[in-house]
Amino acid sequence: MPAINIDIEKPRYDQNTFIGRAKHFFLTTNPLNIFATSRQLEDAKSLVTKYRLKHPLPPGTTEDDLWRAKILYDSAFHPDTGEKMFLLGRMSAQVPMNMLITGGLLAFYNTTSGVLFWQWFNQSFNAMVNYTNRSGDATFTGKQVASSYVFATTAAVTTALSLNRLCRNAPPLVGRLTPLAACAAANCVNIPLMRAQELTNGTPVFDAERNRISMAVPGMTLTPVLMDYLEKRGVLKRYPWINLPVQTAFCGVVLIFTTPLACAFFKQKAQIAYRKLEPELKEQLDKKFGDHPPEYVYYNKGL
Repeated sequence: MPAINIDIEKPRYDQNTFIGRAKHFFLTTNPLNIFATSRQLEDAKSLVTKYRLKHPLPPGTTEDDLWRAKILYDSAFHPDTGEKMFLLGRMSAQVPMNMLITGGLLAFYNTTSGVLFWQWFNQSFNAMVNYTNRSGDATFTGKQVASSYVFATTAAVTTALSLNRLCRNAPPLVGRLTPLAACAAANCVNIPLMRAQELTNGTPVFDAERNRISMAVPGMTLTPVLMDYLEKRGVLKRYPWINLPVQTAFCGVVLIFTTPLACAFFKQKAQIAYRKLEPELKEQLDKKFGDHPPEYVYYNKGL
């Protein structure tokens, strides 16, 4: 069997094209990855590590075997720290979790108790995902995490309840869109707070040799349109019990496609030109590389 010679530091598909990035994220966000056992994940990590260190691979290992191990590895381990990520914070958990949450948000948007519970649940999940997928090896204090969580949840609940009050006399479809506005308002608070370390202290950057130098809108718009149609046809009146399962199932179908496609809009490994770096970072590069600093440096933008 010929020796395997592939670059597993890069995704299998071309990340300079949207199609290539979409193929990559369809694989890494595959919900089936969450069913991988600890043994399977450790085996995948072991195979990837052996290949990186140029150690002998198990007999019979093929190029496809190595790529499958790399995809499984990428789905469960942080790209910068190498730590195994919390199960529900992994991108492979996005579809089933958001399927449940979006269905709940849309099904119970017009009751105070429903708004309180599902917006709290959603922001708890969002905070965990943002923390799990943070860029670099940024660390957070308990105060920072708690502040982000409280402010985002407050923003979501306040927006949802306020819009529900304003939309009492509006067409039903308008009311069904209030969860989307509430989530957007909460994310305006949640993301900057959870990524505050990166905004204030920066994120690790690497040269081309990896030397260190220092998903909801479609589901929350299409689903209300579907439910508004069913309500006008009298389906929901005849079968009120289908409200939650239909919305949850439809959101799941939408999220299977929108999650990887949304991630594919931008490269996860982004680059920035040397000339655009901060003076202090340029100084570090000059000390390390002398008169020949790298033209570009790279960083993980997070998800």
